[in-house]
Amino acid sequence: MRNGLIAALLASAALTLPPAAWAEPPAGSADAPAGAPGGYAVADADQAATLLADRIVTTADNRLLAEGAVEIYWKQNRLTAHRVTYDQNTETLTIEGPIRLVEPGQTGSVIVADQAELSRDLQNGVMVGARMVMARELQLAANRIDRKDGRITTLTEVVASSCRICASDPTPLWEIRARKITHDNETKQLHFEGAQFRVMGVPLVWLPNLRMPDPTVTRMSGLLRPSFRTTSSLGAGLKLPYFIALGPSADLTVTPYLSSSYTRTLGLRYRQAFDNGTINAEGALSSDSIRKGENRGYLFADGTFKLPSDYTLGLQLKVVSDPSYLLNYGITEDDRLWSGVTLEKVHRNEMIWLRAGNTHSIRSGESNSTEPMLSGDFSWTRVIRPAVIGGEATIDWSVHAHRRASDMTVDGIEDSDTVSDGRDTLRTSFVAGWRRQWLLSGGVLAAMQTELAGDAVMVRQDENWADHTLRALPTVGVELRWPWVATSGRASQVIEPIAQLVWSPDNLKQVANEDSLLTEFDEGNLFSFSRYPGGDAREEGLRANLGLSWTRHDASGWSLGVTAGRVVRLTDTDQFPTGSGLSGRRSDWLIAAHLTTAEGLTLSNRALFDNDFGFSRDELRLAFAGDKYQIAAGYLWMDASETEGRLTDTSELLLETGWTWAEGWRSTLSTRYDFTAERAARATVGLEYANECMSVDLSLSRRFTSSSTVKPETDFGLSVQLAGFGATSTGRKTTGGSATRVCRY
Repeated sequence: MRNGLIAALLASAALTLPPAAWAEPPAGSADAPAGAPGGYAVADADQAATLLADRIVTTADNRLLAEGAVEIYWKQNRLTAHRVTYDQNTETLTIEGPIRLVEPGQTGSVIVADQAELSRDLQNGVMVGARMVMARELQLAANRIDRKDGRITTLTEVVASSCRICASDPTPLWEIRARKITHDNETKQLHFEGAQFRVMGVPLVWLPNLRMPDPTVTRMSGLLRPSFRTTSSLGAGLKLPYFIALGPSADLTVTPYLSSSYTRTLGLRYRQAFDNGTINAEGALSSDSIRKGENRGYLFADGTFKLPSDYTLGLQLKVVSDPSYLLNYGITEDDRLWSGVTLEKVHRNEMIWLRAGNTHSIRSGESNSTEPMLSGDFSWTRVIRPAVIGGEATIDWSVHAHRRASDMTVDGIEDSDTVSDGRDTLRTSFVAGWRRQWLLSGGVLAAMQTELAGDAVMVRQDENWADHTLRALPTVGVELRWPWVATSGRASQVIEPIAQLVWSPDNLKQVANEDSLLTEFDEGNLFSFSRYPGGDAREEGLRANLGLSWTRHDASGWSLGVTAGRVVRLTDTDQFPTGSGLSGRRSDWLIAAHLTTAEGLTLSNRALFDNDFGFSRDELRLAFAGDKYQIAAGYLWMDASETEGRLTDTSELLLETGWTWAEGWRSTLSTRYDFTAERAARATVGLEYANECMSVDLSLSRRFTSSSTVKPETDFGLSVQLAGFGATSTGRKTTGGSATRVCRY
């Protein structure tokens, strides 16, 4: 305990300074506490200003002198200094440094100074040779700081920066020098007068007036981070977004975009939050040299709302002026734009889902008049656990409808896909299923499963199909599983052979197939009644689904699993096309493996091959998330299939990587390479640097694909963000973070 502290604490009543609202009572009045010099009134503890020091002296001229490690506490404000003199006559504090004033709150300011003269509530006065740190981020060094009512702080001849400044290297990476900076503690704004922006000591921009938010602001009207973009079609350009706060729950962002090769673009984004949902709308209007004389643009909008009875409503709108606009301006690579409404309700035993809308295709070679772009789907699913027969029953009712804009009743020469250009379809389906499981001796799990599916289908404008079709398909299946569990040392292993026998008639009436053209055969549907994704087609005949799985779990954190299986049919029903892996009496062999380690590595592979080891499909995925390196890669191989719309073999590699190779420095690389076409579809390289006061993001990308509407294009982007203005931090959430420069003396 330092010298004089005990004496100060014992005399704490006499050393409790009056707050600004106190008045000195008349001498000898009943309100004057006994032993309180000067007749100061005793206030609440929250209003009292407490003084601690090594040495405290009172003088005859109503002055109080505190020396040596002085500390003053008032309303969570804390001031430390070498010497403080309090003059009762002028109600001022004369303070000698070094001075440190800490204001309340986690984001409160810290002011250090050489000398100061402040009011007794610390809210008014002058500080000389001062430096102010706001929210531990923005530093402002000034010759003089004037405080008024604890709200307005004026700094004269000031330098502002969020960079660490070292004695050996006093020049920050960036700084703003100003004749005067005024900070309003209520509006949370900084107003610069006569400002000069410098980078590494070199003046770049002079601004007579500048207004910016302080580091505590989360949202306020003003300029956002600008970005530079250079493309081969538009040239060098600048985006300068301006944020407008329209209240606590709505805002508007206006982004003008100008380029050297002529584009005049105005982008808008509007967001609003309600008590029961949110809406978001963004778009742009452009006039450029790519399509001279045309007004181009796009509009994307979406909203989500909570409705009574636990329903959720979703709205979406996506429109664009021409097929190449979204790629020209780097907005999205989506080439099918869906607009419509969704409604869903999900409970433990019930799910209701509805989706209706229109799809607009901007894909080259795809017609919006001959494809089923206007469509709607409804699904109701209910799970029941009957007490009498046990097990679990599922009831599923669904409705699907779609319409083509064309009125043709035959396949035209425009697409020649063997489908009527104007075919419209309505289908309602009802599926009831039941499954129960038993545990037999020896640990064998037996299950029985039944299902009855019924469809009512209506087709219009297609001469190849009946106008109305009613059909039903019963399915019965039995299943045996025999899991073996073994534990040795630090690892446990599970081996499980599975055999499933399924029967359904092979005389189901066929209907126009719209939703089951693309089939998948994987470990997820190996033991399913049907491998078709929709209800237009259903799997028929007598078949056996056979499989074997092995999984090993190690105590060190890694696991390895392998699943193998195939489907064997009594007769070839000729339902599945060649190349799907499901055609013929015997399907291809399915092998799926996955590996997961505690270090963050995930590896999975799924392959389909015949008895001669001829692969029809193979999919490999690799992911690793380490402290410095991250990688996500995938390779896909598929045989050509005319039925599924693949006229050539598919062989593609997708790669995304990121690595932190030095403190604050991070690089990224992503590409998609088509081995069949022997060219990359897209490649992107990025370089990021972030430290305690700024972040820089550079990107270079090349799109190699071309069509009748778009050409290959190169895109270069640059964005710079300065820390200290607004609550956005330059520290990245990804591995590596941001660098903090270290002072070395």
